[in-house]
Amino acid sequence: MKRYLSLLILFMVGALYAEVITFTKKVPVYKSVEVERVVVKRVPYEECWEEEVIDEDDSGDVVGAIIGGAAGGILGHQIGGGHGKDVATVGGAIIGTLVGKNLAEKSKRDGYKVVKRCRTRYKESEEKIIEYKNYARVMGREIVKYSSRPLRYIRVKVTLEY
Repeated sequence: MKRYLSLLILFMVGALYAEVITFTKKVPVYKSVEVERVVVKRVPYEECWEEEVIDEDDSGDVVGAIIGGAAGGILGHQIGGGHGKDVATVGGAIIGTLVGKNLAEKSKRDGYKVVKRCRTRYKESEEKIIEYKNYARVMGREIVKYSSRPLRYIRVKVTLEY
């Protein structure tokens, strides 16, 4: 039993220390090729202007009519007596409503309002980029690394597991 336990401990200690080895290796480049790319950049900007549009919002007319009707009703109520007072109140309210609506309509500028409109546009510019495509071989495989200048070596991180 002790024998199996000591073998198990020895195996576990060996597994802890002997699983992975990692190192960096310089691999010589056998070919560098100049590559030219064209990159298109799109920069957004906003273009705005003001334009007159038909004012379809008639809430000003309604508010003017309500205020005019209330004012006309109050003034009409001050005139007359008995049933005449009621008739004067209703008549004042009707006339006040018509006058208030008319004044609200005139305060609008011919049924138009000014609205600010915007849209996003893009300015495009082209930029030429010159890079170098560097080729090397590592353990029978070809690797490629891009750089701003031709390279003599490519650093490769190698990991061995066992």
